[in-house]
Amino acid sequence: MPACLLIKNADLYDPDHLGKRDLLLVNDRVVLAEEEIPEKSLGIPAEVIDAAGAPAIPGYVDQHVHIIGGGGEAGPYSRTPEVQLSDIVSAGVTTLVGVLGTDGTSRHPESLLAKARGLDTEGVTAYVLTGSYELPMRTFTGDARRDIILIDKVLGIGEVALSDHRSSQPTLDELKRVLTQARVGGMLAGKAGVVQFHMGVGRAGLEKLFQILEETEIPARHFIPTHVNRAVPLFKQAQVFARRGGYIDLTSGIRASDGFEGCVEPRQAIRICLEDGVPMDRVTMSSDGNGSMSVPLPDGGARLLVTRLSSLHQEIKGAVELGVPLETAIRVCGENPARANGLWPRKGALRPGSDGDLILLDGEKNVDTVIARGRVMVRGGQVLVKGTFEE
Repeated sequence: MPACLLIKNADLYDPDHLGKRDLLLVNDRVVLAEEEIPEKSLGIPAEVIDAAGAPAIPGYVDQHVHIIGGGGEAGPYSRTPEVQLSDIVSAGVTTLVGVLGTDGTSRHPESLLAKARGLDTEGVTAYVLTGSYELPMRTFTGDARRDIILIDKVLGIGEVALSDHRSSQPTLDELKRVLTQARVGGMLAGKAGVVQFHMGVGRAGLEKLFQILEETEIPARHFIPTHVNRAVPLFKQAQVFARRGGYIDLTSGIRASDGFEGCVEPRQAIRICLEDGVPMDRVTMSSDGNGSMSVPLPDGGARLLVTRLSSLHQEIKGAVELGVPLETAIRVCGENPARANGLWPRKGALRPGSDGDLILLDGEKNVDTVIARGRVMVRGGQVLVKGTFEE
């Protein structure tokens, strides 16, 4: 018998604001979204959740997470551990994309893929990018295009570091080839074929990406520069890049309170983009979750922290408090990254045919209930489903 979950009296954002709706989830999909779905009309037993007017929004799509850990830049002791399921679902994240980051030597693409498959088994949806900061790339098959075509979980390439002291300083021609591999691989595999670029605070900023747009026929939709709110000049360049048709990815964990002086606060960045007329369908936000963050101390030392996926919702809530409409804010972590990565409308939406991934917010706009692929993972802010080896 199919598993049935009926959510009554939700204030539905699909992500358009539709008002009061009932939602019927069967197994892992949304099958109905109606003004009223009587329980007795179903003909089969169903678990019923009364949302009591709470906002129901699509589960977050976090396109930049260090699922097998990150960091290591202060030596081996500073490597972060693998992400745990409870950290993911408590943040309202139901779909995530794993990246290697700085270390493509002691961390491996195969481990990244295995972790993504494990997270799928535990109840969320996980994908990966092939490659890391450096060129030549660390890949599965020896060729990034083949990775995208032959491995279902590989959506694209990334994160390739630019304008950063940790970058391998790729040439313009090397970057063109990377983007071409992603584009052609995506075309042949029926995927988006995107490249995520880790952006540092170097003076060049996005100049090479603008130059590639000028010199090639590669559509701007294949470019996703991330961490673009880490400095004001970079953020201003990013606004121009979005107007040229590229995606720009804010990082919710880049905040002054986390030690990033001179950054543009993520919630402020969303508001500024909206007020400045930046195409909001080109603005995304990810957490950089489970990476390693070094916070300077007064004595000249540093304190190591693990970046949290929970910053994603904190910044969405903060943007709403600054006047950004909820349906605009949630697109930044839902519909937009889903479209960018070729996952829409199964992800980032709450309509018939979409995956049963949703968040119910409480009266303070905090995450109350999280459902991933039709399964209740969090209720009343308490994690119900934990990872295989979590205590």
